[in-house]
Amino acid sequence: MQLRTKLRLLVAVGTAAGSLGLIVPSLAGSAGAASSTSNTITFAEGPGASPNYIFPYMSCTYFSVDNTQAFQYEMFRPVYWFGLGTTTVVQPQLSLAAMPVLTKGNKTVTINMKGWKFADGQTINAESVMFFLNMYKADPTSYCGYNKGYGIPDQVVSASGKGNTVTINFSSSVNPNWILYNYLSELTPMPNSWDITAPGKTSTCASGAYGAASTDTACKAVEKYLDAQSSKISTYSDTMWQSGVSGPWKLDSIDDLGNVTLQANNAYSGPQKAQVKYVKELAYTTATAEQEALRAGDDDLGYVDNSVLTADGTPNKPGANWSAIASNYNLVVGAPWSVDYAAYNFNAKSPQAVFLDQLYIRQAIQMTVDQKAMIQKIYKGYGYVQINPLPPVTPKAIAGDASTTNPYPYNPTKAKQLLTSHGWVDTGGVDVCKKPGTGATECGPGIKAGAKLAVTLEFGSGVPVLLLQVNTEVSEWKTIGIDATTLPEPFDSVVSDCVGNSANWSICLWGAGWIYSPDYYPSGESLFVPGASFNIGAFSNATLTAAVKTTTFGTATLADFANDAAKDLPDLYQPNTTNNFSGSGIGEVIKTLKSKIGFTPNPLENFMPEYYSFK
Repeated sequence: MQLRTKLRLLVAVGTAAGSLGLIVPSLAGSAGAASSTSNTITFAEGPGASPNYIFPYMSCTYFSVDNTQAFQYEMFRPVYWFGLGTTTVVQPQLSLAAMPVLTKGNKTVTINMKGWKFADGQTINAESVMFFLNMYKADPTSYCGYNKGYGIPDQVVSASGKGNTVTINFSSSVNPNWILYNYLSELTPMPNSWDITAPGKTSTCASGAYGAASTDTACKAVEKYLDAQSSKISTYSDTMWQSGVSGPWKLDSIDDLGNVTLQANNAYSGPQKAQVKYVKELAYTTATAEQEALRAGDDDLGYVDNSVLTADGTPNKPGANWSAIASNYNLVVGAPWSVDYAAYNFNAKSPQAVFLDQLYIRQAIQMTVDQKAMIQKIYKGYGYVQINPLPPVTPKAIAGDASTTNPYPYNPTKAKQLLTSHGWVDTGGVDVCKKPGTGATECGPGIKAGAKLAVTLEFGSGVPVLLLQVNTEVSEWKTIGIDATTLPEPFDSVVSDCVGNSANWSICLWGAGWIYSPDYYPSGESLFVPGASFNIGAFSNATLTAAVKTTTFGTATLADFANDAAKDLPDLYQPNTTNNFSGSGIGEVIKTLKSKIGFTPNPLENFMPEYYSFK
């Protein structure tokens, strides 16, 4: 799962995958001009969302598209690669291993590595994968993909590697697609040159026996050192980090503003070598600054804020481009493999959690989010109404009979009635609890007499359309008596506050929800079950948790999970906007650039410039 910027986050995939095509924001232009030669492609990062973590074993604080798809994945490839062009399908030809083989009633999985090479010449073999698995076993909660009781490592009885073969034994039968798309998808082979606790001080995390106390101790020490190094951007282009490159690009340079230069990795073992020598990723603080760079022709791949477009687009077909750049750029859009939402804070230390604990209050808030109007007026038609956690283009084969009817459509009159029927009275524009208690016509548990109904919304700054969306929603909430305070912060600060369970917020809107990657099956165990890696608001509902388990440990479709999540509102659903290369705004491609896979943004937001050239 990953944070997505508008922004997007990453998650996982499972049953009925065949029908899904699965199994079988810094200073504008500070990095310099764009395509001055045919050997360089320039790419605009999302506003205020620049890479700030290089180690592929990371916590949710860093688990975002700008650190993964647009940075780490260029250099460090996972065992299995998903997505190419417009598909989310697993790509055997781009994967570091042959497709996994499940035996013994789907309790044992065997992975055979292809023997490709790291940049330092080391073979990417079983020990390279065991390095990641051993670290995951030693300290699972430090990795954002961890879900207590699910998959790897909690269902793993034993794991071993010899030569090019990795064998993993599970405690119970696993869904083949779910284990591939949600857990094997996360495994990133790491080189022995990273198995150190200090320069020149080697360790045994990679070679140790899985689950042994000595291995756990070694891995925790290695993780501590690599995490510390990853906090120092100045080290990213050092020999140690770049020795582990397994992808088509290596890092040439990165500065403190987030400007990145990638260089072609001529030693890449995969089938698609880079066609240009450099890719420059340019950092911007705002979408407006990036748009000025497009006017100047400084970006080959960029984006525009929806506000500069006319309202004649659809999620699948672009309308007229921004006239200021239309002669030089083509506008592109694509359906996202994501859920768009704002997180609720149910943590007890949040003083406003007592309000959000009440389903009727969440219903009232949801019924004042006019998604259809915002998609048309703010996003100019480029978006989908989100009513549950499933991506808007989820195939019926895995969605099952999930309802497509919005249980809480925009209706501020009904929203106000919900509050008044539970004992809230408007006093000067703010609702006050006049009937405390737990009865059907009372305010609810923990809400005291005289309490003012209030929420605090922290959101990502620097994106004009997101500010319009926030202002629209807050204005609607105030019409029904909810006192809303807004806290605009840069994306990285929002993520830090919200993932860190800060008591400052009761609703967190970093930008555009969560992209299901590298856990590609949208089954919800990473977002909504107690103890989940990205259940940042501490939501807990036994019925919803049970529905999740039927889709992960069984073969049920996602229908019950989706319908329960639509009804129970574990979060505040937002308009799901179309995606592009950096997850921000509407994609723009300079007309002189060519691609072997087309320019429609990949649903997983994979950035694969090795397929691009000016020839």
